[in-house]
Amino acid sequence: MADTAAHNETHAEPNYLAVFGWLFVLTVVEVGIIYLPIPKLLIATGLVLLASVKAALVAIYFMHLKFEKVVIWWIAIIPAILCVFLILMLIPELV
Repeated sequence: MADTAAHNETHAEPNYLAVFGWLFVLTVVEVGIIYLPIPKLLIATGLVLLASVKAALVAIYFMHLKFEKVVIWWIAIIPAILCVFLILMLIPELV
């Protein structure tokens, strides 16, 4: 009985329309970045950063990670850090 009471915690419902609005704005910014007269490396970096922000928004609000315990955050963040580390270690081989 006590176990089911812990799972029935209530939390405020996220404002899904606001999250959708932010995702839409970030997508418009991504499309706009492509047409800027800047080096391709900066375009790629900007697109990756914006995609990461969008992925975080989706994970936090639509996958309800905002309301999970800290362990779930570590399970999500550690592979992302390792992925970035791997990419940075492989960049010298591309140059």
